[in-house]
Amino acid sequence: MIEATSCGGVVIFRGKILLLYKNIRNKYEGWVLPKGTVEEGEDFKETALREVSEESGAKAVIMKYIGDSSYSFTVPEDTINKTVHWYLMMSDSYYSKPQREEFFVDSGYYKYHEAYHLLKFPNEKQILEQAFSQYLDLKHNNLWGSKKYY
Repeated sequence: MIEATSCGGVVIFRGKILLLYKNIRNKYEGWVLPKGTVEEGEDFKETALREVSEESGAKAVIMKYIGDSSYSFTVPEDTINKTVHWYLMMSDSYYSKPQREEFFVDSGYYKYHEAYHLLKFPNEKQILEQAFSQYLDLKHNNLWGSKKYY
């Protein structure tokens, strides 16, 4: 069994959430949140920001740590147990450009209910629920965009 760690972001601009559409030779298809593997020498926040930038082209800042999710999957050699650390992020625009090298073919910002139903994985839906609730709390208290909370 292999332990792996990734970090990602729930990126919000004007109340809409950034999603990426992945399509690997029509075998794997689905909408996901941006995330990726921690590289040597990086802390989790650096990884989350780098992965959001690389996979989507979005410029974002971290507002708050959301939590983590875990899942397992099998590759021919072994089983991988992955933990993903998630951050609530604020973008500076609706700009996004999917990273073709990672098989992302589309990206965009969606209303909460649209994003929730588009997401492929239940654990990402759960993270979206937590992140959006925290976003609404910050916004309700006039704190969204004023400073970082991590």
